[in-house]
Amino acid sequence: MDISFEQLKSMVVFSQVVKQGSFTAAAKQLGLTRAVVSYHVKKLEQHFSIKLLNRSTRTLSLTEAGESFYENCLTIAEQAHNAQQKMDNFKHVPEGLLKITCPINVGMAFMIPALNEFRALYPKIELDIEFTDDVVNILQQGIDLAIRGAPLYDSGLQASHLMSLPTGIFASPDYLNKFGTPTTPTDLQQHKWVIYKPASRLLELNKGQRSFSIKMEGLMATNNAASRTAFVEGGHGLGRIPYYDAQPKVRSGKLVQLLTNYTLINIEVFAVFPSGAAKSKKLRLLIDFLKAKFA
Repeated sequence: MDISFEQLKSMVVFSQVVKQGSFTAAAKQLGLTRAVVSYHVKKLEQHFSIKLLNRSTRTLSLTEAGESFYENCLTIAEQAHNAQQKMDNFKHVPEGLLKITCPINVGMAFMIPALNEFRALYPKIELDIEFTDDVVNILQQGIDLAIRGAPLYDSGLQASHLMSLPTGIFASPDYLNKFGTPTTPTDLQQHKWVIYKPASRLLELNKGQRSFSIKMEGLMATNNAASRTAFVEGGHGLGRIPYYDAQPKVRSGKLVQLLTNYTLINIEVFAVFPSGAAKSKKLRLLIDFLKAKFA
């Protein structure tokens, strides 16, 4: 048998009468008159032809049938409240400022497209983004979120993994014509490198069960990933470069990938934030969005 809207309303009213302990308290909670509350309870009893409440001048108590019925009415009322809460969350759009720091190349390739989408979803959240390859002290500078491709050392911070970036060894055709093409890890030690200062100078290569460690040495060093790639393209040495940055230049013939039968350790990219800051709804929304976006 179908349940009418009026009966659902009566069930919610009944649950409040039991919960509040009186018709008067239920009326106040629901914003109704006591007479209306009493009407809904009587309507239910008439509909089922069974008594739900024992009434006296001072107390209310549930009959056996009323106790069983109350559990279902309470569930309906709680589900309605939960649905209302979810809609309120959508209506009350999060707002406020988020300060972000991010490496330049990763920002251009990944973060800018992602943040464009994020702002479309949450237009009241204000973003202040600093693109730099320097490791910023986010606690001292009041940064909410840092995008980093390095392990987490500061115990005052938390990190959430966003993505893995595979890397390779690349050189320009001009450089290889002048200095030859390395074909083994040992050969790499005889070549110049363009050094990316924020990263380790120790290069690890793997092939099957074998591992090799090479220290990169060179006459060109930079703290900027884009300039590192440009210097490699300019013929100043070999470079360890993420695929997303190098592959377009490989396709255009400006770079050549070396030792393709060896694998390098990926760059793991993290969202880093102060401990406890994830309690901020707007920051939690951004972190969850980025994790889903880059998954």
